[in-house]
Amino acid sequence: MRRVAITGMGAICALGRTVEEAARSLAAGRSAIGPIQAANCGALRFANGAEVAGYSHQPYFDDKRADFMDRFAQFAVIAAREAVADAGIVWTPRLQERTAIITGSCVGGQSTEDAGFWEVYKLGQGRVHPLTIPKTMANAGASHISMEFGITGPSYTISTACSSASHAIGQAFQMVRSGAADMALTGGSEAPFSFGILKAWEAMRVVSPETCRPFSKDRTGMVLGEGGAMFVLEPLEAARARGARVHAEICGVGMSSDASHITQPSAEGAARAMRWAMDDAQLAPEQIGYINAHGTATQANDPTETRAIRMVFGEHANRLAVSSTKSMHGHALGAAGALEALATVLALRDGILPPTANYSAPDPACDLDVVPNVARRAEVEYALSNSFAFGGLNAVLAFRKV
Repeated sequence: MRRVAITGMGAICALGRTVEEAARSLAAGRSAIGPIQAANCGALRFANGAEVAGYSHQPYFDDKRADFMDRFAQFAVIAAREAVADAGIVWTPRLQERTAIITGSCVGGQSTEDAGFWEVYKLGQGRVHPLTIPKTMANAGASHISMEFGITGPSYTISTACSSASHAIGQAFQMVRSGAADMALTGGSEAPFSFGILKAWEAMRVVSPETCRPFSKDRTGMVLGEGGAMFVLEPLEAARARGARVHAEICGVGMSSDASHITQPSAEGAARAMRWAMDDAQLAPEQIGYINAHGTATQANDPTETRAIRMVFGEHANRLAVSSTKSMHGHALGAAGALEALATVLALRDGILPPTANYSAPDPACDLDVVPNVARRAEVEYALSNSFAFGGLNAVLAFRKV
């Protein structure tokens, strides 16, 4: 079994349009949550989100290509371009054949789909955009990445609600580790800011009317976000042989199913995924120094995740730093695990633990060190990134500082 290095990273989200912009925002504890501009929220109970402010396709794609791509697929390609450039990859026909692309997306091309429904049901038009199907399909991001770089190896998308990107990264890690692929491009992207899906989330009664305050007693719910993050994974030995920069090592993945409730989280299921991630990485609980929590700021998730962490770590939970970066980049649904994996890798690489922003009041049911409001300098060797999705689908990634 091969050790797996992260040699390339790319990102576009509310915190910045590159990895280093996002890193500066995380270190500053800057929350990018603000009024949603992409949709009219006048008829909604909430008006805030974490958008890529002022986004236009024009710096990244010409009009003809952009016409084939929903916003979420554009984010996937933009992040993949940065990751590939960062890794310094020189493509050969052999490498293109031996590279896998595994992406995560929960809702796919919702903006395109919403526009089509508006035209048919509201405006009474007899036809929709002829590219509606290829723009809405959840695998569009993976497909456009493959065309961007001429990658002809396995390419597909995983859709497991808010664990989508973490499942994708975990599977890519397993493929590179086992030798099924020599390299992988993996991550997730999402663009949920269209009126129809915002109304659907409003109906769930879990979206905050103000901001995202994970683990805080006065939390009022999640806040939606958008964006994408992508990673280049390759064998650590190969990365070192070609002199590539290694941001961190991915060393384990744990996956579980609650098998209990479609929306209510289970501490037992979350704990199982964390244990399996550490077992896969051959780590003891005491070796973990930081957890990037799922941390949605809903009434149900935060105390459940706290219980799960205490079930797994016992007394060591009192020494763990646990923060939720959703307080800054929002809940990006299928891309959440990718943005949070990025935040975790940056924490290990740079020695700066990102804070839980907007935190204002301790909750006895969430009695962890949540790194409130201000980033913290700390040298951590091992960290976990948690993703727990509707449907009871859990994925936890383990990372090692290199």
